[in-house]
Order: sequence, then C-alpha cells, then structure tokens
Amino acid sequence: MTRRLAQVAKKVGVSEATVSRVLNGKPGVSEATRQSVLSALDVLGYERPTQLRGERARLVGLVLPELQNPIFPAFAEVIGGALAQQGLTPVLCTQTKGGVSEADYVELLLQQQVSGVVFAGGLFAQADAPHDHYRLLAERNIPVVLINASIPDLDFPCIACDDAVAVEQSWRHLVSLGHERIGLVLGPSDHIPSRRKLAAAREAAGAMNAELPEEFVERSMFALEGGQAAASRLLERGVTGIICASDPLALGAVRAARRRGLAVPRDVSVVGYDDSAFMTCTEPPLTTVRQPIEAMGRAAVDLLCAQIQGSEVPHRELLFEPELVVRGSTAQAAVR
Repeated sequence: MTRRLAQVAKKVGVSEATVSRVLNGKPGVSEATRQSVLSALDVLGYERPTQLRGERARLVGLVLPELQNPIFPAFAEVIGGALAQQGLTPVLCTQTKGGVSEADYVELLLQQQVSGVVFAGGLFAQADAPHDHYRLLAERNIPVVLINASIPDLDFPCIACDDAVAVEQSWRHLVSLGHERIGLVLGPSDHIPSRRKLAAAREAAGAMNAELPEEFVERSMFALEGGQAAASRLLERGVTGIICASDPLALGAVRAARRRGLAVPRDVSVVGYDDSAFMTCTEPPLTTVRQPIEAMGRAAVDLLCAQIQGSEVPHRELLFEPELVVRGSTAQAAVR
C-alpha cells in the first residue's frame, strides 16, 4: 500500500496523504485532484477501491487502424494533447495484422471503464466490416466520436474532411494543366470515403462534358505497395494524371511511374490526399489535399467532452474543408 501511495503521489504531483484521502473517500480534496488520482491509478494498473469502481475512469480510448500512415500519428498527437488539456488520459489502441482486433480493444476499454472513445479511421468506414462493437458502446452509453466518413446507420457524432471537395479540387487542378486521361487510386469498394471520392470524380468529369471510364478507377489497400500496383495498371491504360486517396498511395504511384521509365511530373502528374508529414521532402514534393488535422482533432475532443459532461450533441457529420497544396508532382500535360 505504501509503495502504491508513493507511486500515485509522484505521478500526480501531490502528497501521499492527499492520495490516501481520495482512496478512502475523505473530504478536503478538490474534484480535479481527485480525478487526477483516480486516473493515475488506472494508468499505473492499480485496482480502484471497491467504493470507487462504479465510476468511469478519466481515460479515453484512441483507436487507430495503423501508425505507418503518418496521418494517424498526427491525429494522435493533436487529440492526445487536447485530451490532456481537459484532464483526460488517452489510451492508444493500434491494430496490427494478426494482432488485437478493434472489437477486442473495445472490450478492453470497457473493462477499464473509460470515459469515452475516439476512433480515427476504422471499421466504421467500411460497409462490409463487422460493427457490433460500436453498437455495444452505444448500448453502454459510452461517449464516442468518429473521425472519417461513417456507414449510414451508426448513430455517433462524426468529424470528417469533405471528400467530394477534395476530389473536385484535385480534378480541376489536373484539368487546368491539360490532363484529359485522369485515373483514381482508391480504397476498397466498401470504403465510404472512397465511395464519396468516386462519386465526386464522376460528377466533376460530367460537369466538364467528359466521362470517367471504369478502367481508370483502381482500388487498393492503403499502403505504398498497393498504390504502386494500382497505379501501374492505370499507366498501362494511358492515364497522364492520377488522383490518390492517401499520400502513401500517391508515393506508390510515383514509384510505379519511375519503374516504367516515366518521370513525375513530366510524363505523369500525381495528387495525394492528407498532406501528412514529410510530403515536402519527397522527390518531387507531393501535390496533395490537406486535411485540417488540428481543427478536426480539437473538434472531436470538444464533442467527446461535451458528451462526457452530459450535454446533448448532434449525432451527425461535421464536414471540414480541405485545401489543395500544389507542389512539384503535378505539371502541364505533355503534348502527345
């Protein structure tokens, strides 16, 4: 017990006597300090006293599909910082191939009596994926916020970048450079943001009295290697401009062009999506659509905290405006 008191006191920055008062339910401790002590117990892996187990911890699950794509660590940094400012501690849950599933993480978070969960990308954006663990959170009245477009029947607040605007900006940019044969590299067919991007591309083409042939649309998992394979197939069909659903996919497209002896952007123009870290450092620097990560992450935490405090928040999608950032991977279409 003495060792536990000392560790918790050091973690929170208070005296052991203060920790003891919280654990024994004694008065004379501010609510903020009390919550900090309880959060420290959870983080250090100590069991709460019996009389305090019914309360939710000041922990928030942050569930990410991966960390290889730089966009997800960027979201984690913003969300983690915003949660800390609210006196909440993020618990990072990252899926790995053959590892713990999203549903398993939800079970673990429920066992820790978390105050809420933020999903930044995940199975909620895939129509054919299992969704029972989301409904379990709703049944338990756990505050949840989703970041990225969701399937229609999940009743949670959602923060998303406007996929339609992103593709429209990219499409118009390539057309303004004289590109007529524009291809897309998207995620799987059941991926809701990719569906939105495809619909927007078809609409943009139609507005210019053109069509988007099916053979100019390729799908891939969100990885550089997948982007390379998909882009290689598009290049075989003669596209001169490629719009990708993520920056790693776009880097794969650049590599595919080079493997075919083509130069970017002299022969092929490539547009990414996210404007994640180091896209200014690639060769050439990547033209991409920037998601407003800071604003989206903070909005997600605001929505989550409002729910934790008992306020009603609209269970609808809040769309954020993207911004096309033009760099060196796009140029005037070559005359053929």
